Amino acid sequence: MFRIAVEGCVSQGHGTLHAIYASIAKSCEINRWAGVDLLIIGGDFQAVRNSYDLNCMSVPIKYREIGDFHEYYSGQRRAPYLTIFVGGNHEASNHLFELYYGGWVAPNIYYLGAANIIRFGPLRIAGLSGIWKGYNYNKPHHERLPYNQDDVKSVYHVREHDVRKLLQVRTQVDIGISHDWPRGIEWMGNWKALFAKKDLFEADARAGTLGSSAAKYVMDRLRPPHWFAAHLHCKFSALVTHKLANHLHDSGASKPEVPQTTSLNVESGPIGAQPNLGHMPLAGQLANAQLNTDEIDLDMELDEEVQSADKPLSTTLESQNQSATIFQNDGPTVPDDVRAQLPASFARPLRALPTETDPVPEGITNTTTRFLALDKCLPHRKFLQILEIDPVDVPTGTDSSEAYTLAYDKEWLAISRVFAADLVVGDASSPMPQNKGEAYYRPLIEKEEAWVEENLMQHGSMKIPHNFELTAPTYDANVGIGTREQPKEYTNPQTVQFCDMLGIPNPFHLGEEERDARMLAGPRAEAPRMGGGRGGGRGGGGGNRWGGGGGRGRGRGRGRGAR
Repeated sequence: MFRIAVEGCVSQGHGTLHAIYASIAKSCEINRWAGVDLLIIGGDFQAVRNSYDLNCMSVPIKYREIGDFHEYYSGQRRAPYLTIFVGGNHEASNHLFELYYGGWVAPNIYYLGAANIIRFGPLRIAGLSGIWKGYNYNKPHHERLPYNQDDVKSVYHVREHDVRKLLQVRTQVDIGISHDWPRGIEWMGNWKALFAKKDLFEADARAGTLGSSAAKYVMDRLRPPHWFAAHLHCKFSALVTHKLANHLHDSGASKPEVPQTTSLNVESGPIGAQPNLGHMPLAGQLANAQLNTDEIDLDMELDEEVQSADKPLSTTLESQNQSATIFQNDGPTVPDDVRAQLPASFARPLRALPTETDPVPEGITNTTTRFLALDKCLPHRKFLQILEIDPVDVPTGTDSSEAYTLAYDKEWLAISRVFAADLVVGDASSPMPQNKGEAYYRPLIEKEEAWVEENLMQHGSMKIPHNFELTAPTYDANVGIGTREQPKEYTNPQTVQFCDMLGIPNPFHLGEEERDARMLAGPRAEAPRMGGGRGGGRGGGGGNRWGGGGGRGRGRGRGRGAR
């Protein structure tokens, strides 16, 4: 039995990370726990090391704050609990770029990378960073310093390459983590109470555009007993019942029946209340924290994006839940003759595989996923939950008295070796290699699993090393947070060691001359705007439903998270 703390978004403000750790201590005290084994954070961690990192974070300039993470980065403080997190849409993206495969952002604080599976003792934990934007899904990770404003907005969008890797997993995981909610999860819980509190969610939910298609695909494939998320700034729980996996067409979760009308007669009980969600003694409130109660809603960010980017091709329930069509929408139609004149990266996106006709592997046996989303860390908000979790499977010979540490996962390392050559970094014109399907990748992954067994497991090299090193300079108060200077790109020794360990190329390393030349050349040209819309979600307001300037910038907001 593991005692886990789960937190939503770290949010903005000095002292926020301190407050989270203090709230956990208070929760443990109330419940007479000695502590927790692990803290899971659902994104918007904001691992800002110095003032320059703020220029790579999608937050309006007037709302930027240095926060308190830099104290953990510099060594002034140490996280009292082992902490892991996925990336969200308000991150120091240049810092997380250094750790694409995962790594320590500070001692005892581990970033899971763009996508990952790691182990904590017998617990197997999967993570998917970023949020859904269909028009960027099939693109490479083209963003690289120096960033233009488009890059700052797109660098945290989920990419098919990373999801493709997660969809090759054939054995059971215990916990799934994403920043964005899996698409359609709202119908699996108390949607009436959710829409009453967040009234702008309903239209998106009925249109099938609320949440992440990528997260839904991964959840339906991995079927973990627990899935944690954040992003939409409210507490919500749901119970997902997956179909049996022994029939060819029974690979996805049961499709929810979307009601035709919504009654405002909200049923009693907490939002999304479901039976038997595990032992959850306390929903955290801020403990001994001094935070600004005049909340700044960061999700009012001023995205200048294609206004029709999230418009589905069809709004019927059937099309919303068919994985064969789930990735083909999200963008305006471009005539074929015009598309042919564009760079290769504008090629028509390939349909994502696998589809719902692919069976769930025999090694994935769980049939129920308990979903929990939490708010951001602010006073009087439900941002923290502590609970006890049992692993699905405890390997033979596991010593329960052992102090568990993070470890690599054999299957995931094999998958990483197979897909390393397909990773494209920093080139917006390069097309992504075609998805060749599970049948093609399966024997390659099995071969690489044997390599991992022989070269790493037999040599006792599966523990994740505590190899954190400073890369960027620590925070200097003499450099104001209003500086517009872009940070330098740094090669992170952890990524170097990881790539060397697996014998894979490291596209995240550039020589000093090449880096200097990139900085001298400046950011790449931004794409021309279509539609001129501004805004991007919660707190936006204005010309169209999500755009237009001049909307609410403060308060809790009623709509979805910024995209």
